[in-house]
Amino acid sequence: MAKDAPPRWDRKMQQRLARGEAAALGELYDRFASLVHGLAHRVLGDEGAADSLTREVFLQLWEDPEAYDPKQGPLRSWVAALTHRLAVQRLRATETAALARGGGGTAEDLERKVHHASVAARADYIVQAMPTPLRAALELAYFQRRDYRQTATDLGVTADEARRRLRLGLQLLSTAHDTRPSGTPPEPGLTT
Repeated sequence: MAKDAPPRWDRKMQQRLARGEAAALGELYDRFASLVHGLAHRVLGDEGAADSLTREVFLQLWEDPEAYDPKQGPLRSWVAALTHRLAVQRLRATETAALARGGGGTAEDLERKVHHASVAARADYIVQAMPTPLRAALELAYFQRRDYRQTATDLGVTADEARRRLRLGLQLLSTAHDTRPSGTPPEPGLTT
């Protein structure tokens, strides 16, 4: 039953938004605003731009709730993907305008910057979305420089369990470089 709860909530939230319930938008904002703002800030690197994009994402959700299809996955993932797409579009437009005004850099520098920001935002989302035991193990290993034995001791688990959690967490993070939609072949000459 617990596995049915998020999709049911997602469907109900979409239906409430479609009916124009302002309280639903408030509830959605309370639940996802920090996620949206964090991803936007990670890509754009600017607090004001992240604030603006956060408003844009929730406005889009309010104006077109049917754009989300609960059958395609969780609302959280859809909101994150929407935020990521809009943030990358805005970053690309801002940087392209800077290039046109004679700012330093090339189109290749722009694409490299966009790709780097995209990967970083995806990695942040993956870490936020991963199960707490995996995230806790990675945080101990990375931020506190613990090896798997120390991580096991700190978490109160066996060394084998700590290694398993670290391995799974790192496997999830390794997917951050793959920013293409699933099923899309890699572009020639690009290694991700």
